[in-house]
Amino acid sequence: MSDRSPDKKGDIPDAEDRGEATFQMEPLVISGGSPARASLTDLALDLAAKSTGFRRSLPDGVLTALADLVRAMNCYYSNLIEGHDTHPVDIERALKSDYSRDPRKRDLQLEAKAHVTVQRWIDGGGLRGRAPTRDGICEVHRRFCEELPEELLWVEEPDTKERVRVVPGELRRRDVKVGLHMAISPGAVPRFLSEFERVYSRLGKTDFIIAAAAAHHRLLWIHPFLDGNGRVARLMSHAMMLEVLDTGGVWSIARGFARNVGAYKGQLSACDLQRRNDLDGRGALSEESLVAFTRYFLETCLDQASFMEGLVQPGKLRARILMWAEEEVRTGALPAKAGAILEALLYRGELPRGEVGDVLGLTPRHARRIVSKLAERGVLASEAPRAPLRLAFPAALASRWMPGLFPERTP
Repeated sequence: MSDRSPDKKGDIPDAEDRGEATFQMEPLVISGGSPARASLTDLALDLAAKSTGFRRSLPDGVLTALADLVRAMNCYYSNLIEGHDTHPVDIERALKSDYSRDPRKRDLQLEAKAHVTVQRWIDGGGLRGRAPTRDGICEVHRRFCEELPEELLWVEEPDTKERVRVVPGELRRRDVKVGLHMAISPGAVPRFLSEFERVYSRLGKTDFIIAAAAAHHRLLWIHPFLDGNGRVARLMSHAMMLEVLDTGGVWSIARGFARNVGAYKGQLSACDLQRRNDLDGRGALSEESLVAFTRYFLETCLDQASFMEGLVQPGKLRARILMWAEEEVRTGALPAKAGAILEALLYRGELPRGEVGDVLGLTPRHARRIVSKLAERGVLASEAPRAPLRLAFPAALASRWMPGLFPERTP
């Protein structure tokens, strides 16, 4: 599933449809009669409660700041799964058009910027109601690939060494093999995506949560695009969870997958297996494997939501941020009383600029000086020069403010 890995084999130039039946990718959902159905429903309900409670515990300003950081983190981990290591600090640099002089690192920064741009669009509701649809899936691919540097739009066929350009949003027109899985013929892709959309667009909330795992695998099984399928599948899963759970974008399943890439890819590969016996569902593929992946998927979601909730517990987060501010004041890097602004934002979410002086007990001029210094450090943000202030979580300070979120950046 790596965008650069030599796992694609092309030998059919036109989109030939060899007539495969869509039954080949069933089951698309875990059957109601599955012995695992009750426990999976419990996991889905636990996840819904956990995600909703966490989101509602955050002031709007903190929610926005956290979502911005998680967006870069999600990009980092999703790309890391594909073998592309672009640290969130470098991703933030790219978002400010500050690129490396090394062409390869610059290309990876542009790739990361493309991913963040697409996820920001998703987080803003751009994919609402369309995540598991052919139109939505193709738009995610198009938006992502349109922002990529030219070099990353080319893949090389391992057998012929032919270089083939990926067309943004276009369904593949060649055969592909990913690992041991030979994907359906290219001409069959539209039919399979239509069935995919029909099934996953009509589910109720609990069924939708449970089916998100199956949709994740089945999209990769279809392999609709010549390249970029892994990123599209994870962005689709993010969009599905965002919508059904109202996550606010403050936790990332990609981080959970990336913590053990071998387990993630192993679970996906297992779902490619054919039905074993009469006790293994009624589809062409193994329902037991799909149940195992669904459990893994939902438990990973729960783990990541719990991790983020623990990381931003108000008392602990406040202590870490104020300790940092005190150290910065002590060394002269920040003016005295800078921590009072951060503390106010942690409680209130937003702070009108005209109230900063009152919070600090200082004149407006002195208050503006402190705001300016905090903004220079990247810990304050606002939508416009006169808009209210809100907290920002810069990636450079994540190791202090949000320890364990992602690894330290190496030189």
